[in-house]
Amino acid sequence: MVSPCRDWQAFSQAGLAEDYKTVGNYNLFMACEAPVPSAFRTLPKGYSFRLCRRDELEVWKRIVAEEQYVPNITNYYNRVYANQAEEFFRRCLFVCNGADKPVASCFIWRSYDKINTLAWFRVLPEYEGHGLGRALLTRLLQGAEYPVYLHTQPTSVCAIKLYTDFGFGLVTNPVIGYRKNDLPESLPYLRRVMHPADFERLRFVQADEQLHQAALSSQTDAF
Repeated sequence: MVSPCRDWQAFSQAGLAEDYKTVGNYNLFMACEAPVPSAFRTLPKGYSFRLCRRDELEVWKRIVAEEQYVPNITNYYNRVYANQAEEFFRRCLFVCNGADKPVASCFIWRSYDKINTLAWFRVLPEYEGHGLGRALLTRLLQGAEYPVYLHTQPTSVCAIKLYTDFGFGLVTNPVIGYRKNDLPESLPYLRRVMHPADFERLRFVQADEQLHQAALSSQTDAF
């Protein structure tokens, strides 16, 4: 049996289970000009980092998405990464358990060849709560070139809290490229599902024109 993720549990406990799928389609954007070093952590004992191997593409898809969404991830990979496969496998990072099984993934990607973005961050539900996601973000953000941007959804409650810890703020611009920013619609949900102290710590930033113009440079969403 697949363990329910903590995000789903938060929505369910708040009486919003029926809204989870719809809200998961809302767009949120975050930006970070500089990381917060106090958020950095190392991997727990027994875990290690390594790159995704070429024969593990299907493994990667099933880490970053639930099984029913794997076709969507396949389409996204084919549209955005397939023509830069060598670069994808040079960047795509795994956290592995003691048996070398990948259990979390994320990477920094040069979207539109213009901006640095944090891509496809996820920890398998059964491995949540052990500090793996924080250690993974530490590994990536310690050596990143800033600013770093990301796209997420209000259903990614735990990730939004982590991103905030690392210095990311929710972008307030109403439109990013060709996509509407659903921040006004998302905040009431976040207020209900996040711990009050975590909600009050959310940062808000006005993104510079670099982000918007980069996103306008292609009809394909590259982050």
